[in-house]
Amino acid sequence: MIHPRHQSATHGAQTRSVIASEMKRKRKRSPPGPWDTQVVEALIEELWLLRKAMLEHVRRLNRQLRAVDPVHRPSAVNLAHYLAMRHIDLRGLQQRLACMGVSSLGRAETHVLANVDKVLGILHRITGRPWTSLAQDEPAGFMRGSAILAQHAESLFGAAPPDRRVRIMVTLPSEAAHDESLVEGLLRTGMDIARINCAHDSAADWVAMVRKVRRTARRLHRPVRVLMDLAGPKLRTGPVTDAPAVLKLKPTRDSFGRVIAKARLGLRPSGTLLPLAGASVCIGADTEWLSGLQVGDHITFSDARASRRQLTVIDRQQAGVILECAQTAYLTPETCLRLHREGAAVRQSLVSDLPVRPGQLHLRRGDILNLVARGLGRDAVAASNGRPATNATIACTLPEALARVRKGERIWIDDGRLGGVVRSADANCVKLEITEARDCGEHLAGDKGINLPDTQLDLAALTPKDLEDLEIVARHADIVGMSFCQSASDVRALRRRLVKLGAAHLRLILKIETKRGFEHLPELLLAAMAAPAAAGIMIARGDLAVECGYERMAEVQEEMLWACESAHVPVVWATQVLETLAKTGLPSRAEITDAAMGGRAECVMLNKGPHILDAMRTLNDILRRMQAHQSKKRPLLRALKAWDLPQDAAPQKPVPKRAGKTTREQSAAAVVGKFGVSAASAPRLESARARVRSPHRSQDVKAH
Repeated sequence: MIHPRHQSATHGAQTRSVIASEMKRKRKRSPPGPWDTQVVEALIEELWLLRKAMLEHVRRLNRQLRAVDPVHRPSAVNLAHYLAMRHIDLRGLQQRLACMGVSSLGRAETHVLANVDKVLGILHRITGRPWTSLAQDEPAGFMRGSAILAQHAESLFGAAPPDRRVRIMVTLPSEAAHDESLVEGLLRTGMDIARINCAHDSAADWVAMVRKVRRTARRLHRPVRVLMDLAGPKLRTGPVTDAPAVLKLKPTRDSFGRVIAKARLGLRPSGTLLPLAGASVCIGADTEWLSGLQVGDHITFSDARASRRQLTVIDRQQAGVILECAQTAYLTPETCLRLHREGAAVRQSLVSDLPVRPGQLHLRRGDILNLVARGLGRDAVAASNGRPATNATIACTLPEALARVRKGERIWIDDGRLGGVVRSADANCVKLEITEARDCGEHLAGDKGINLPDTQLDLAALTPKDLEDLEIVARHADIVGMSFCQSASDVRALRRRLVKLGAAHLRLILKIETKRGFEHLPELLLAAMAAPAAAGIMIARGDLAVECGYERMAEVQEEMLWACESAHVPVVWATQVLETLAKTGLPSRAEITDAAMGGRAECVMLNKGPHILDAMRTLNDILRRMQAHQSKKRPLLRALKAWDLPQDAAPQKPVPKRAGKTTREQSAAAVVGKFGVSAASAPRLESARARVRSPHRSQDVKAH
């Protein structure tokens, strides 16, 4: 018989054996952890292959890289490393590195090879392998890469303001040519770069704008640079036949239809443009007939609908008379005004100088629009009296583009408001079926943009007008903007022209506004770096969104930011930034977020508007706040002061009183009170903070 004590011991040994076997089985079944030696070895092998691919890519691009100016060659090599790295799907590698807590590859744009080497070095240390620095292969390290980008931004845009890293560019309105107070307001509110759009106004206006900007900047001791944008080969719709000259007079009525304010009309001698105070609109009449009118006279006429109407003279001024009408009326050039006076013959006059309204085509989904080489645009005409129907027709300002269009390609018009598919095409006419429009249809006027995202256009980026304008730009601008830049040959052509004009020193901004320009961005960047003068990229998101598709625009602008950062090339964030605020005085919620995204560029561009100063103040505030939280893709982890959860009171040990506390002790006490860490560890935390704080870091914005 087994003693109970021995039986218990035997049972315990069996239990321990079962538990050990189960634990061993679980260990075999469970996946290796992130710190497992085999996992780390696999990561090292994968990173070495990635590094080899990056160096091989540089070797294959040797000819293009040799063409880069020596000043920019490290940046060009870093771009090549970045392109090689992003050619591979790194999501799995990125996830495994993040699980280990090792610095990942997601924020390596300015120093790609150096970042890979840093990760390799850490993994070698973890496995006990020896590691030798490979800095001799690296074109830029963590600190140097960011410093090169900052240096290029300063060379292009000038020094940033003391309290804001990102510059503000403002498009000058036409009034800036003669209104110096407007220019002063822009400078005082924070304009760092003044942009002049050479697609508008005249050469004399541009020169006047530049002089006012320079003079005001000197007076305010405010450094500012001038960008002059060349118009480029913009495809636009041609003119449309003017709408019929019809003037509608309409009194204001209340909810019950009762007139509360009569319509007011000014009459002045035909052919004159003198203003009449109190008139909402002015037209012309016979001079002799007009001179005989007196206050209180009644004038009758039949309007365009053959309705009898009456006007009453209420005021006489030197330039003409003011009349009132209590009923809605439609006046045309055939309208005859009749003056009735008791005992006198009726005197009459035809109206003239009616306001001319630009013509418009009305298009709906399913309609066919003919794009032709020349001629006035006209609306569709329905079949009648045996005459066949005709399609709506409008001309294109660059007829040579029509010869490149092919059946089945897409065409977008007026910033994407109208879209269609080509049903047939030849050199003289492209038949476009409208597929994209609102349910109620769209109106199409002249001078609206045309985008051909599927068409291979071999149009020179410099038009004859651009070449003529460059002679003025070379004498007055600090920066020249190249519109619709699509290939490296475009950049080289502009550089050659500037050299001939003795302006090789001029800085460049390449505007990326087409799908083809986006696809050729790397070669554009290398071409821009072929000269020592600074260059930048403008993300012109209006045309670019139309060509690439609105749903892809967020991805496209991100990829452009990354590529330019890897090339150490400054970026201008442009198109519709705070546009609603600039135009109406009230921003939309979405554009506030968009403006904050602009803080990842080196410059943000605002377009003109009646509330532009409000838009500038808002943008300045957004940029100052966000620069304390974010630098490019990298969060800065500034202390957050918005949230403070209540904490339980902790018992405090009595501390011997001293005559006073040092600054370090006061800081430690603040940490103890805020987070409840021990008084002994708080000084060490503050000391660690002081050690990692960079002396080159931009001044923090006060948190709110």
